[in-house]
This record gives sequence, C-alpha cells and structure tokens, in this order.
Amino acid sequence: MLRRQIQIISALFAFGITGHALAQYVWVDDKGNKQYSDTAPPASVPKNRILKTPGKSTEQSEPAAPAREASAAANAASANKPVTTASRNEDYNKRRAEQAEKDKKTADDQQAASEKSKNCERAKTYQKTLESGVRVATTDKNGERNYMDDAQRAKEIADTKKATAGCQ
Repeated sequence: MLRRQIQIISALFAFGITGHALAQYVWVDDKGNKQYSDTAPPASVPKNRILKTPGKSTEQSEPAAPAREASAAANAASANKPVTTASRNEDYNKRRAEQAEKDKKTADDQQAASEKSKNCERAKTYQKTLESGVRVATTDKNGERNYMDDAQRAKEIADTKKATAGCQ
C-alpha cells in the first residue's frame, strides 16, 4: 500500500513538473541569447523573437514566412556567436571612438563659427572706416606709407561688401 502511494505521489509530482515546463516563455534577446521565463517577455521584445508561449510555440501557431525565416536565420547566427569580453570591449571602444569623433566635429564647427563671426565683425568695421571718408593709409612692400585714392577706396568697399554678404 505504501509503495502504491509513493508511485501516485511521484506520478503527480512528475505531472506537476511537466505542467510547469509547459508554462514557459522562450524568446531571443537583443544579443541573440535565448531567454527562458515563466513570465511574459518585456514589451520591447518583438513578436517574431518569441519562440514559445505557454502551451504552444509560435512556430506551430503561425505559418513560416520568408521574412520571418530570414530574421530567424540572423538570430540563429548571432545566437551561435558567443558574447565575449573582447567583443564587448571592441564594441565599447568603437562607440567611444565614434563619440570622440562627434565631439571633435562639434568643437571644430563651433570654432569655425566663432572665427567666421570675428572675421565678419572685422570686415564690417573696415567697411565703415572706408565709407566714412577718412583718409586711409596702407603700407607697401617697401614699408612706405601710401594713402588710398578714390578708385582704390571704391574697389576696397566693393570687396568688403562681397565679404560681408555672407554675414548676418
């Protein structure tokens, strides 16, 4: 009699474990690793990555489509590749280099904008000086001072107007 009770208890225990095993979710995470859980996967996991829900698997309930097969093949390929510390370090270094490049480009753009602003301000000041009618002296290659005549002044004014045309 005791032996019979033990058999019944072990049979119920075996059915309990089997029932619990059926109530599992199986999905592939972003890194390609299979995840097993008795709770539903996070909402961020797309339906095509959920391999099994309690009581049925998605392969049995949905017909296979070519796009789904391609994504499953890609997931399987990434699942076969183990994530190592070296690959994580490589990914980190790549992201860090990209961020440094982006920061450098931003700094260069800011410096170029600052220099353009200074040059525009200088050109506008020079244009005001030329238009004021004050005598403007230049120095030639021999170091001698020469004063601009009206033709030179007009040419310089036209040049500065072209230079300040792109300024705000």
